[in-house]
Amino acid sequence: MSVTARELAHLVGGQLIGDGELLIHAARTLEKAQANEITFVESAKHAGKLPLSKASAAVVPAQVSLEGKTLIQCADPLAAFITIFKRLHGKGDFQPFGIDPRAEVHSSAQVGADPSIAPFVVVGEGTTIGKNCHLHAGVVVGKNCRIGDDALLYPNVTIYDDVVIGDRVIIHAGAVVGADGFGYRLHHDRHVKVSQFGAVLVGSDVEIGACACIDRGTFEPTCIGDGTKIDNLVQIAHNVRIGKHNVIAAQAGIAGSSSTGNYVAMGGQVGVADHVHIGDGAMLGAKTGIANTVAPGKRMFLYPAQEDREAHRTVACLRKLPEMRRNLLRVLKELNLLENGDGSAEPQAPAA
Repeated sequence: MSVTARELAHLVGGQLIGDGELLIHAARTLEKAQANEITFVESAKHAGKLPLSKASAAVVPAQVSLEGKTLIQCADPLAAFITIFKRLHGKGDFQPFGIDPRAEVHSSAQVGADPSIAPFVVVGEGTTIGKNCHLHAGVVVGKNCRIGDDALLYPNVTIYDDVVIGDRVIIHAGAVVGADGFGYRLHHDRHVKVSQFGAVLVGSDVEIGACACIDRGTFEPTCIGDGTKIDNLVQIAHNVRIGKHNVIAAQAGIAGSSSTGNYVAMGGQVGVADHVHIGDGAMLGAKTGIANTVAPGKRMFLYPAQEDREAHRTVACLRKLPEMRRNLLRVLKELNLLENGDGSAEPQAPAA
């Protein structure tokens, strides 16, 4: 497919600078783009790389200019480039295909307009699914669930009974929403299961990664706030309440009855203990272990968690430990204070 630079500028509402009749065949990254292809730079600080690219055209921020290339200046170059990429590479809007006859949709379930329900999907009794939903093969939605408009559920997603999911939610393959929380108590020297009666409430514009697990609450629901993005392999336990617009990276785990404010960011493999709160805007570095409540806006790192600056000082000291040990042994030797064979640190007798 070939499109002129002028057509692409019109498509994204950008300002064209250069040859509007230039034919563009493909959209690629700076390093991969060739002649008659278009690339992009997201911000002015990356504009210095543009002259090195073989691309004939580029989508750039409004303040960037360059002789010798056709430019499309935009307020949001990344979003514009994505639109252009879809146009050039045939990534058009999805067309609904209805309900496949091999899907099992309960007679009492309600499905909104323009559905796309693939083979071997199961939709349970009393469940409501909004318009423009897209359920890939093998999705299972339990009884009395409610799924909003424009939902996208990838293959083998499992939604347990009574789960509520908002509009425009994306759930990737293998994720499980609504499994029992990990609740047990010792009774007569045995671990006895505590029944989990709560549900899961997922807000709108949430994305849940592949193989992530969100457990139902014990009595009250586990909640995921609007706009939150959850990466692959994340575990969110029962009774947890996640605020709005959180970002939670892969392999993070949040224990039962903890909560977060809005705009919290967690790096990979963060661990949050039970019954703690993470305040608005807090940032938790990768592998951070949170055992206590974190105040709003704090940047935490390490295990046990420390504030960011103190954590970096600790890491710097840890790197110096071998050298510090060598220096300590040298000083002890000079003072005849090396440890005895039994581990004691008694002074050695001075040499005769």
